[in-house]
Amino acid sequence: MGLKERLFGIIPEEDRRRISPHFDVIGDIAIIALPEDLNGYAPVIAETIKSHRQGIRTVLLKVEKVRGDCRTARYDIISGETTITTHHEYGFSYRLDLGTVFFNPRLASERWRVTSQVQAGERVLVPFCGAGPFVIPAAARGASVLAVEQNPDAYRWLQETMRLNRCAGRVTAVCGDAFDTALLPSEPFDRAIIPTPYGMDEILGVLAPYVRPRGMFHFYTFKNRKQSEEMERTFKRTGYHVVTRRRCGNVAPSVARWVFDLKKAGHPGRVADTPANPG
Repeated sequence: MGLKERLFGIIPEEDRRRISPHFDVIGDIAIIALPEDLNGYAPVIAETIKSHRQGIRTVLLKVEKVRGDCRTARYDIISGETTITTHHEYGFSYRLDLGTVFFNPRLASERWRVTSQVQAGERVLVPFCGAGPFVIPAAARGASVLAVEQNPDAYRWLQETMRLNRCAGRVTAVCGDAFDTALLPSEPFDRAIIPTPYGMDEILGVLAPYVRPRGMFHFYTFKNRKQSEEMERTFKRTGYHVVTRRRCGNVAPSVARWVFDLKKAGHPGRVADTPANPG
């Protein structure tokens, strides 16, 4: 029985129909989102979730979407005492504070798909790395990972997560702007995993020269289907081999998160080594 069914007879039917049956779970925290005029139902929804979902200790109500340079949302605590949790994903553990760090549990299988391609000995770049859900699995596969994160709170939790998963020796964590190429070493990377924030597609062109010829990019962007198809054509025209273009969930009406698995051109000096903004 789903959440909406459990609310039958508790919340008036007209309002119950407007409540999403879906909610995110990160560690022992559940996150709900409601139309603003239904926020008054949050306490009863929180208690319904906690009474039927073993292990949930805190329920948060999202009151503001992800925004700002630190890419954090704002939540009200409806039930429970803290926004700090430990999230488990594919055998790895992530310690974080949802009040200060962005984390999307819906991308778990996508993160596993990408990091499963990492080979031991690779040099991997992960900008916008957050608490490290791409970083830790890549390092566990034997890669040497450079993780860049601008949010100082996320950077602090990344370091905690590195210790928790015993991979600090394979990860170099940098607190800084992913667009600041002075942070990057001269030796090229074999792979870049780029979970691009909304509106920052130009990052691919900035980082492309730092990935070796025939290296791989996993580039995430927010587009509608038509825009993603045009982007794929642009990549092909500029010399990339598009291995994969796939949708990774809707984020707004007609707008989705897309990932492009791209292989860079095989010879230095081609257009794909210094591509224009793909957006």
